Amino acid sequence: MALSMTSGSARCSSFSPAPTRKLSTSLLPRPSLVSLRSSSTLRPLSSPGNLLLPLRRGGGRRVTVMSMEAGVGVMGTKLGMMTYFESDGTVVPVTVVGFREGNIVTQVKTAATDGYDSVQVGYRRVRDRKLTKPEMGHLEKAGAIPMRHLQEFRLQSIDGFEPGQRLVVEDIFKEGDLVDVSGNSIGKGFQGGIKRHNFRRGQMTHGSKSHRALGSIGAGTTPGRVYKGKKMPGRMGGTKTKIRKLKVVKIDSELRVVMIKGAVPGKPGNLLRITPAKIVGKNIPKS
Repeated sequence: MALSMTSGSARCSSFSPAPTRKLSTSLLPRPSLVSLRSSSTLRPLSSPGNLLLPLRRGGGRRVTVMSMEAGVGVMGTKLGMMTYFESDGTVVPVTVVGFREGNIVTQVKTAATDGYDSVQVGYRRVRDRKLTKPEMGHLEKAGAIPMRHLQEFRLQSIDGFEPGQRLVVEDIFKEGDLVDVSGNSIGKGFQGGIKRHNFRRGQMTHGSKSHRALGSIGAGTTPGRVYKGKKMPGRMGGTKTKIRKLKVVKIDSELRVVMIKGAVPGKPGNLLRITPAKIVGKNIPKS
């Protein structure tokens, strides 16, 4: 900036820099997917039918895969709980599970066609108008009746299964077997920390104004935020829950019910998924 003297006073002469050309963002090179994820690389999996998945920095593969079942299972309906007396007089609390029409194999998936081996099973007969045309066409292809629920059981071997095959509970489970039962738990709505996370309440007297409140949830300036996963009030229940290694106490073929020791997720009328209990090293490989 230059100074010029005019009528005995100093003033600044106007100075304008050379105009700069603004580059369009569309002309700039876009970063690739690999450059954006500098901490991970992309490698294909060895098994066919899988997409490229990112690998962690340490080399561990971040993959979400379907759980392998110890054997094919069935679907049932929770009827309620009762007391069962064994022959020696032992009192056993049991959950009664009933079975409606269904548990029919609707599709057999193989590694060659779908990338993995599994058996799809249908349960609970419904009227035709309750299903869409694609769902009806899928079931008609297998020669099955209209059914509400379809679930897959991923197995190590699918030999002996074919579409239209009916699964009989007595042939899959025996009395004394251990099973895994999964279903949606009872939803309890929005609950506080005491009921949801078993927090302790504050003092009820001596001037305390914090009875069932959550309390401090972290520092102020540092870190200046609340950590993710903090146990706080929120929605409780209504999620998929699995109870493992429950004992089959009684199988009644006439009433078409199975009595399982203990409690299972959900309320009466809830859909349950019953599979053989997974025991690593016995019916599930360690690797």
